[in-house]
Amino acid sequence: MWEKEIAVAHLAARESGKILSELFGKVTLITKKGEIDLVTEADTRSEKIILDIISGHFPQDSILTEESGEYNHLPERVWIVDPLDGTTNFAHCFPFFAVSIALEVEGEVILGIVFNPCMGEYFEAAKGQGAFLNKKAIRVSHSRALEDSLLVTGFPYNIRENHERIMEHFRRMVLRAQGVRRLGSAALDLCYVGAGRLDGYWEEGLKPWDSAAGTVIAKEAGGRVSTYDGKSYLPYEKTIVASNSFIHELMLEALNA
Repeated sequence: MWEKEIAVAHLAARESGKILSELFGKVTLITKKGEIDLVTEADTRSEKIILDIISGHFPQDSILTEESGEYNHLPERVWIVDPLDGTTNFAHCFPFFAVSIALEVEGEVILGIVFNPCMGEYFEAAKGQGAFLNKKAIRVSHSRALEDSLLVTGFPYNIRENHERIMEHFRRMVLRAQGVRRLGSAALDLCYVGAGRLDGYWEEGLKPWDSAAGTVIAKEAGGRVSTYDGKSYLPYEKTIVASNSFIHELMLEALNA
């Protein structure tokens, strides 16, 4: 099931990845959408090729993208696209960024693809079919204590306006966990939880394109994804917690202490 959709998403991610690889370290046009929110020519060129490929194969589907907004057609089928997740990393030649493509059908995200062209890592998952990295099955870790867990987080672009709560969450986690990382790509953070490289992840202020694909991959790898209050997570929520499931309640407890 979803073979054609997966194939088209695969093609779009690979072609987009070629553009990002070609432009990596060569970008000269960088603008700001916000005080610390960047956009580059790589974002726009990557997005264009993804839109061309998806709309060429599924002209009636809706597409929600970071740079261009929403193309409204069939409301029950929405492609959620981030052509460059980790733009700040990309702009600084830090090789941790990805293309993220997901498909939401009747309100449920049913497939996700995340591709990091610098590392050659291609994550994919479809509902009920498991999660894979370069065609090999992946699984979450078995850590059962925060003290033994490596966590990851991110900071929203408006952190300078609302830093007290965010830094308090960080303080609680860094004092309880074995370690905390801040890598700069929500899509890859979620994939790394799915691959067992990281045990848990939390963040707030994400947009749908940041998390849609990664959440499918994390869940299909055996992980749990929720909001800070433990409710089922959708890409339009304000907060997200993803884990190997074993430490999930411990993370929620720390965030809500």
